[in-house]
Amino acid sequence: MSEDAPATTATAEKKLPKDLAAENGMVNVQIDGHWIQVPRGTRMIEAAKIAEKEIPHYCYHPKLSSPGNCRMCLVQMGMPPRPAPGASPEYGDDGFQEIGWMPRPVIACANTVAENMGIRTTGELVEDTRKGVMEFLLINHPLDCPICDQAGECKLQEFSVEHGHGQSRFQETKIKKPKNVNIGKNIRLDDERCIMCSRCIRFMDEVAEEPVLGFSQRGTHTSVTVHPGHRLDNNYSLNTADICPVGALTSNDFRFQMRVWFLKETKSIDINCGTGANTVIWTRGNEIFRVTPRQNDDVNSSWMPDSHRLAFHALQTEDRLTRPLIKQGDQHTETTWLDATSKAAEGLGMSQPNEVAIIASARMSNEELYLTRKIAQAIGTDLISTVPRTAASDGKLISEDRNPNTTGASLIFGNDDPSDQLDAIREGVIAGRIKSLIVLQEDLLTDAGFQTEDLDKLDHLVVTHTHANSTAAKATAVLPGTGFAEKRATYVNVTGRLQRASQAVIPPGEARDDWEVLSALLAKLNPDYQAPDSVNGVLKALASEVPAFAGQTFGSIGDLGVAITETGVTIPLLEQEKARIESGIIVG
Repeated sequence: MSEDAPATTATAEKKLPKDLAAENGMVNVQIDGHWIQVPRGTRMIEAAKIAEKEIPHYCYHPKLSSPGNCRMCLVQMGMPPRPAPGASPEYGDDGFQEIGWMPRPVIACANTVAENMGIRTTGELVEDTRKGVMEFLLINHPLDCPICDQAGECKLQEFSVEHGHGQSRFQETKIKKPKNVNIGKNIRLDDERCIMCSRCIRFMDEVAEEPVLGFSQRGTHTSVTVHPGHRLDNNYSLNTADICPVGALTSNDFRFQMRVWFLKETKSIDINCGTGANTVIWTRGNEIFRVTPRQNDDVNSSWMPDSHRLAFHALQTEDRLTRPLIKQGDQHTETTWLDATSKAAEGLGMSQPNEVAIIASARMSNEELYLTRKIAQAIGTDLISTVPRTAASDGKLISEDRNPNTTGASLIFGNDDPSDQLDAIREGVIAGRIKSLIVLQEDLLTDAGFQTEDLDKLDHLVVTHTHANSTAAKATAVLPGTGFAEKRATYVNVTGRLQRASQAVIPPGEARDDWEVLSALLAKLNPDYQAPDSVNGVLKALASEVPAFAGQTFGSIGDLGVAITETGVTIPLLEQEKARIESGIIVG
């Protein structure tokens, strides 16, 4: 460029932080002296979470509306002073306006952030107000922490240590409220411990959609109660115990059974229907004490039905199969695994391939169903089916499909309806065309329409199951398997999400993981089969053969699962929650 040429470069006007944030739908917020960007409309308490600052709270729950009951979440808020008429806002070197702090606190649960807002989660004003709120909450609260079932999980206990006075100035007689009240088949109420956060009331109204709880009386006499003529018998009632921040609502099933600090937590999933709610299994030693929901916003939000969480009791019953059995005459006798699998394979080999059928279960894991398919290929039979289970959806989390892995069975068997051959197999058994039958994790006499005389026509019957049942009673060989909490496995739910279950306890006696049982039987039927040394190896083989599972491992699935196929199915409760988030009622 010559010296006489005019300058063509121009300095672009520097954008302020507020303008840069607004381009992405964000706002700048100062939290305890540090600036962060959060989405416009974020509630103060959620903005603090992003900044990794804890704001104590009781009534607030991101899945419920925010009534601002407890006042524990008070913070100090500040905004830039309004400029004088005709004056322009003044910005510092950092691009922000100076913040003027309000002399009184505000609740963080219901207020949303704004551009250039300041939030103090600590400081003399905030700490004094928290101590005051905590003192009021404890005025009539009983000092029964050593015997309270919520001990170890109580937020009142935790926050009283962090934000309380350490002593009470209240010298009057405490108000006595109802204790140990039976308000529902699964729930017990100790009203004297209630801090009136209203979480249970809002859950029953907004999520369970059965508003049977409410407050009665006024002032210090306020009590949570069930409406006259009603009981808390809803199938989602135990969720109120999960979200109760104190020991006011407790589970009849878990009450006084075990201190939570003695329990081990295992992340897993529910297998009582096709939804596959995410769970935590709580164990000590080799015993399950409770199952609670684990948050997964793509599956079950933060909830699960009572019927599903209490189903673990069926796993710990007296009729568990604990050793392999073979039939000698009219009696079953205990034997070794080697003899049982040899007996099972020997009988199958005595029939022609078209005389053998397999009835698997859509309750089985992907790894087990994959090995089932390999067994069918080793035998040379095309007669393989699952047993369908359907019932009306509850319109929330209980799926119409009562099997947990119908989608997985469809992908692995390459059939949109993996149960479509069940009638043909049953007719073949009745007609005598099918002489040998393998039944995996099913009781045909209760769930598949078979009659006792139908099974009597078989020459050979192999059964795997966790419990003694009428089908196993007819079997030539009985191979004891494992329940949902006793194995590591994967399932695909009704929406096409691949999820993993984890082992929380070991199976009783000599019962084996089902993949090991099936692998041992497959090795007997196909001498060339190279058995994997773990369930990880089975999943790896499955992923190499079934396209939908390509590249998947237990590690890649993660705690929340991964979508591997589209089914077009939605979960009603999640759709309802999505609408409430969009309307601004909840954070979600």
